[in-house]
Amino acid sequence: MEPLKGRIRPYAWGSRTVIAELQGRAVPSPQPEAELWLGAHGGDPSTVERAEGPVSLLDLITADPQAVLGASVVERFGPRLPYLLKLLAAEEPLSLQAHPDPERARQQYEAGDPNYVDPYHKPELLVAVGDFEALCGFRAPDSSAQLLRKLDVPVLAPVVSILDGPGPTGERLRAATTRLLDWPVDERPALVAAVASSACRSADPDCAFVAGLADRYPADVGVVVALLLNRVTLRPGEAVWMPAGNLHAYLRGTGVEIMAASDNVLRGGLTPKRVDVPELLRVLRFEVLAEPVMRPVPVAAGVVTWPVPVPDFALYRVTPGGSTAVLPVPGPRVVLCLSGEVTVDDGAGALALRRGHSAFGAATGGPLSVSGEGEAYVATPGPTWLGG
Repeated sequence: MEPLKGRIRPYAWGSRTVIAELQGRAVPSPQPEAELWLGAHGGDPSTVERAEGPVSLLDLITADPQAVLGASVVERFGPRLPYLLKLLAAEEPLSLQAHPDPERARQQYEAGDPNYVDPYHKPELLVAVGDFEALCGFRAPDSSAQLLRKLDVPVLAPVVSILDGPGPTGERLRAATTRLLDWPVDERPALVAAVASSACRSADPDCAFVAGLADRYPADVGVVVALLLNRVTLRPGEAVWMPAGNLHAYLRGTGVEIMAASDNVLRGGLTPKRVDVPELLRVLRFEVLAEPVMRPVPVAAGVVTWPVPVPDFALYRVTPGGSTAVLPVPGPRVVLCLSGEVTVDDGAGALALRRGHSAFGAATGGPLSVSGEGEAYVATPGPTWLGG
């Protein structure tokens, strides 16, 4: 295992204190720090810290992918690290967004669609470190109709009728979402103002939160679309899973996020960035997400995971509690120490990690041992191991 130094992305919605405190910096950052990237994504690859100087992890992989990634990873994903691990610190809401499936990503990238910066999908898993607020997946349409009815905004009556009407659930969700996202531009400020005014008077927290969104985006119909989604508050250790086509937005909080190594995002609102409603509607899956919250699954003493149905990544949280936890998971591995201190050892070399420090281990390493009094997150290709 070798020390790994991540890169910080200074998006406007980030926190000035969370990542700084994690890394032991005494003063807040002069600019927002939104994400700490740990991986080999071309947008901001991490560096492996060696005695002769730092080396880009991307360059190491390019020079010898078989040695760094292993033959099975190269065969399945090509000469690239298939996942990206992040620490995400959201002080303000992120955009309303979804990600494409592999076929759509490849097709549109090859066609030169400016929405697509690479030919890969981007399923995501976010695990809350503290309380974390998010929108994730569609509610049942009758539940959304009930919320909109409570707001008593007459101009939304046609949308309520669609949600409450006959027909398959997916068709009703598609029609209602399309109606809102296609709302006439010159009428959007009045719509958002009416919704915000009513939301401020509502005692229902699932209505009231949109008033805060409206303060930031007073002419953005995404404020109203948010009412069609599940609003969840994750407790530490709980997670949300966002497969292709899942409409979601992070609202506030700190979490460990792992995803397929892609930067393809289709936005529908709550952002000053590029919005492409027609393409977003093509990738969305109009289905109810009845259980948006995932809870950790124990797989060994001091080890939990959140199983996901993709081969690109798996994520484990390890709290050895003074003992040693052994994970027979394959390399390449990225480890982030989130609290205390742990020692990681893959048989090729042991490394002590303090809070805020991270490490990388190539595929040549053996089973990973984690010991000490701390908490670490381990990212690997996966899913490969559920104990035993």
